[in-house]
Amino acid sequence: MRIPLPPVPLPATLADVAREFHDGTRTPAEPRNAATVVLMRDGATPEAGPEVYLLRRQVSMDFAGGMCVFPGGGVDPRDDDAEVEASGWAGPSAVEWAEQLGVDVDLARALVCAAVRETFEESGVLLAGPSADSVVADTTGEDWEADRLALETRALAMTDFLARRRLVLRTDLLGVWDGWLTPIFEPKRYRTWFFVAQLPEGQVTRDVSTESSEVVWLPAARAADEADAGTLAMLPPTYLTCLEVGQHPSTTAVRAAADGRRVDMFMPEVEPLGDGLTLSMPDRLRPLVAARRSG
Repeated sequence: MRIPLPPVPLPATLADVAREFHDGTRTPAEPRNAATVVLMRDGATPEAGPEVYLLRRQVSMDFAGGMCVFPGGGVDPRDDDAEVEASGWAGPSAVEWAEQLGVDVDLARALVCAAVRETFEESGVLLAGPSADSVVADTTGEDWEADRLALETRALAMTDFLARRRLVLRTDLLGVWDGWLTPIFEPKRYRTWFFVAQLPEGQVTRDVSTESSEVVWLPAARAADEADAGTLAMLPPTYLTCLEVGQHPSTTAVRAAADGRRVDMFMPEVEPLGDGLTLSMPDRLRPLVAARRSG
């Protein structure tokens, strides 16, 4: 399946529907808060750039079915638990995260916990360790898998999981990258904060998520190439993130670029494209897309 990537013309009917939401004729769906993590590892060469971990969602999923996505998902109300910060939290405080993410402290804490939880649920990678300067070395055992499944089914809360295993949440392993809000005319909407993280040394990804049909590591730049060629189906935020991450030579460079970033949540809106209309993108990404289209 090929998904048109930005900038592409909008069908006239979709543009008309978008106008009805903007003028109040239709009421938009309330977006759900979500977190997603661009999990990275260094490529074989600097020229190849960082590799990213992608999951192809089951075609039966009611949101982004068949699309290649990063690990992530909606915030569980139990992700917001002040006790986790008091008992096992390494890195920026929830107050500092709130400033970077552009939200209140409670939501910032929940988003960080959701990012770590969803990464573990969907890749088997856990950004936590026995101490503030260590990371779990191996999460492939049966006991870890039992906990992962319990988290995935919501039988276990992330904070309880960390407390029982006496683990410290390594929030310092996350970097802030971006924020995307599903367009106003979509029936199912998410307000999604994008994080970046390097694959911890010694840990391995596993094809474990029940929501995905397959997983793959690809250089970010190549993933964008394959999306352009129609061999990978991606929603525009995933594509644009791969395109941007792929400009960097290493995961360290990506993390450096994330330092000090502040999220300005972006919702694509209808804008002119030649004689027609398209969906907008963040201004900082327009030169990248323009160079790609003209190259």
